[in-house]
Amino acid sequence: MSSVSFIGLGGMADAIAARAVAGGNSVELVGRDTGKAKGLAAELGGGATVGTFGAVPAGDIVVLAVPYTSAVAVVTKYGDALAGKVIIDISNTFDADATGLVTPDGTSGAQEIAKAAPASAHVVKAFNTVFGHVLAQDRRLDVLFAGDDARAKVGVATFIESLGLRPLDVGGLEMARWLEGVGPLLMGLARHGAGTFDIALGVDVLD
Repeated sequence: MSSVSFIGLGGMADAIAARAVAGGNSVELVGRDTGKAKGLAAELGGGATVGTFGAVPAGDIVVLAVPYTSAVAVVTKYGDALAGKVIIDISNTFDADATGLVTPDGTSGAQEIAKAAPASAHVVKAFNTVFGHVLAQDRRLDVLFAGDDARAKVGVATFIESLGLRPLDVGGLEMARWLEGVGPLLMGLARHGAGTFDIALGVDVLD
């Protein structure tokens, strides 16, 4: 099992951390609001601990569960405290009305985060194609992920599997822009064709 630190205490962190504890992983929760972190740790049980914001995370895997608008600043603040870590970026980069992306053409939020991270850290994009409330349900879902380091991706895939989910590798970190583009796609589908946010993106492999 994996040792995982969550930086951020929102709904996505809650949903992933709950599945992580259920899957037997070691979980550390980190946020600016220590009281909230302690409350969430008590709610999760399973030996979940609380870390100090800005200190070296205990986990080998760090789930960066903050909005993209603050993600680069958080990674910059941590600096060398993230050296050697596998950083999972779960953020979405769509604009206010969820019809486009705020990142410039040719790049992605994950790639900008990677630029701010220590050279020895490895950023993997994952989980942004699943709604948090759907992730919180006891369902086997597909999680698309992208990254440049093969070893880091193996670790992330193993972690995803421990959550009772299916990891699907879409390639290098340059593919993160297209994963981030799935955000507006899902929002549009939920608002129009599906008519509900109780949906999940999945892949069928045909025989």
